[in-house]
Amino acid sequence: MVTSNDLKQLPSELYSAEQVQELDRIAIVKYGIDGFSLMSRAGLVVVDLIEHCYPDACIIHVFCGSGNNGGDGFVVANEALKKGLKPLVFLLCPVAKVTGDARLALDEYLLLGGAIETQNVAVALRCDVIVDALLGTGLSRKVSGQFETVIEHINTSSIPVVAIDIPSGLNADTGQPMPCAVVAQQTITFIGLKKGMVTGQASFFCGDLFFSSLAIPRGVFGGCQGQAQLTSHVSLPPRNRYAHKGNFGHVVLIGGDYGYHGAIQLAAEASTRAGAGLVSVATRIDHARHMVQRYPEIMVHGVEQSQALSMVLNKGNVIAIGPGLGQKSWGESLFEVSLTTQQPKVLDADALNILAKRGGFSDNWILTPHPGEAARLMHCSVDDIQRDRYTATRNIQSKYGGVVLLKGPGTIITDGNITKVTMTGNPGMACGGMGDVLTGIIAALVAQKMPLMDAAVCGAFLHGKAGDEAALLGERGLVASDLMPYIRTVVNES
Repeated sequence: MVTSNDLKQLPSELYSAEQVQELDRIAIVKYGIDGFSLMSRAGLVVVDLIEHCYPDACIIHVFCGSGNNGGDGFVVANEALKKGLKPLVFLLCPVAKVTGDARLALDEYLLLGGAIETQNVAVALRCDVIVDALLGTGLSRKVSGQFETVIEHINTSSIPVVAIDIPSGLNADTGQPMPCAVVAQQTITFIGLKKGMVTGQASFFCGDLFFSSLAIPRGVFGGCQGQAQLTSHVSLPPRNRYAHKGNFGHVVLIGGDYGYHGAIQLAAEASTRAGAGLVSVATRIDHARHMVQRYPEIMVHGVEQSQALSMVLNKGNVIAIGPGLGQKSWGESLFEVSLTTQQPKVLDADALNILAKRGGFSDNWILTPHPGEAARLMHCSVDDIQRDRYTATRNIQSKYGGVVLLKGPGTIITDGNITKVTMTGNPGMACGGMGDVLTGIIAALVAQKMPLMDAAVCGAFLHGKAGDEAALLGERGLVASDLMPYIRTVVNES
């Protein structure tokens, strides 16, 4: 029996739906594993998961389509019947339209006397668990008609749902509903982890995500490289016992126009907590006086004219610009001066908004847009960005260069060659200042001589992990400054 802990170990490689279909084909054609055997394995894993998550469940309603995803559902119903449970299959097509391996599974279920409903599939649901086996990962068009009606019916039932392979209606490549999708409490996916299941709206629809390779040979994956990688842990090198502050870099942060001084303070404090040896801030003189009193560890410089910025910039080995920068003449002039230097840079917030207006390209910066800033960078709508976050991130990188980190659930990071995803973080972090904290963390990692791509990935992961630690006290009411002690904790645990 496969345990839920085994299933919770998500693989690092992320594949497109088309790639997973090819892996399935290779397993069948080149390794002689018949399709019905894979279907049977999948169904058994689902039953094991149901028994673990819902040990008292007796009545199970299984919603099936005509394809192989429906075949997995028939196996679930069949195994449930053998265990003395009470499954009922709702089939959204005539029995005659079920063919191939799925038909073999259906016939076995019917032979055992399994109950099936093909006419009234939107009856009042009275069961302990719903199994979603309607539509698989090959979905390429909008859900409509009877399928849309049934999905809405399932979602309004208040009955827990276990989705097989992917919640029906969710795009396996983008993580977006098409335009509706089943909202599952648990989703168990097979063979290869689909890239759309770890970003966008996927976490809302998938619930707790589980994975099983169905014990197919490793050789199946030999000729198929994933399109992205999931980051499940990061490691920071141990510190030399003879180290001094100069070994861990000097971060220079620029920002904090009138009315926005809190943003640059958050970024600066995050840099100190993430291990930068020295942190300097260039901000408005009035704000500098306040920061000096509150943060004695941070060197604060009042800069009213862009000419005065050069002296500060020369001190740092990484420059982070944007938190509270504003888009008025003061912020724009500081932005222009900062771009004349050779140090690597982290651009966030208004630095990105200024960049969107003026344009620019560099291989020596990290851009950290949220979807709104990403839309401004690409002169499109937020919906355009969210519709396919992977493509949007690649397009921004192609246009502006460097490393691009598209924030949001399932943060995506790419340097144009490698694409990685982090899933740490929680809805409590949807509040002002969190992006400023991320900027400070990433800048500190770059200061400690971490390559830009690694710093962006590691920073995003640790930022989300710190947020998850802070949210143990509750997501509501979480604020950006709550992360500070947890940043120190997670960088020392990594």
